[in-house]
Amino acid sequence: MLAEEAGFDITTFETGEAALESLTKAGAHLPDVVLADMQMPGISGESFARLLRSACGTGTTLLAMSGTSVPAERTSAFDGFLLKPFSMKDVLAAVDHVAAPPAVVSATTEYSDVLNRAIYDSFAQSMPAQQLRQLYDMSLDDADARIEVMRNALASNDPDAYRRAAHSIKGGCGMVGAVELARMASDMEELGPRAIDDIDPLQQFLSASIRLRRILNALSK
Repeated sequence: MLAEEAGFDITTFETGEAALESLTKAGAHLPDVVLADMQMPGISGESFARLLRSACGTGTTLLAMSGTSVPAERTSAFDGFLLKPFSMKDVLAAVDHVAAPPAVVSATTEYSDVLNRAIYDSFAQSMPAQQLRQLYDMSLDDADARIEVMRNALASNDPDAYRRAAHSIKGGCGMVGAVELARMASDMEELGPRAIDDIDPLQQFLSASIRLRRILNALSK
């Protein structure tokens, strides 16, 4: 109902299998956005996301949702993640912040607002591809873990812990050229915890982290 009020044309399915059956029919209309629970009867989670991507292609934004925090590697096939409870404002923000890269990335492609290619290329020239990806995975995993520290700091009303975690993220992401994440962490450090009715900056960060992982996946092909 809220999505319809926000202007979306909605189609719902009770199971992942029903959604896939509809999407794979000849002449099926491909959705602009799919919102899927990480845990459903039948197929769900990562497997569902991969099959959805195969059925819908890169033109559809895939958003995962769950009532509990989910490790970033389990949502990497999605474009964004929403932690329940969330509002339509959160959904719209997640859709607006998704900028999926093309399936093939040339050596000259630039994502200057997300990844500093000069830093990435410098690392790429100094280490094997597997080690390069491990470096970025470690940095992003650490940042995602610190986001959970910040969420706990919000719950316990500890603004100093919130800012310390944001400062650590800013330094770690800046080191590997994750400029969007470093910028978001800098804003969170400066502003501190925001009002509860604001768009959740922690959730925005996790969505941006997933977006960077997709860019890294494309660059490594």
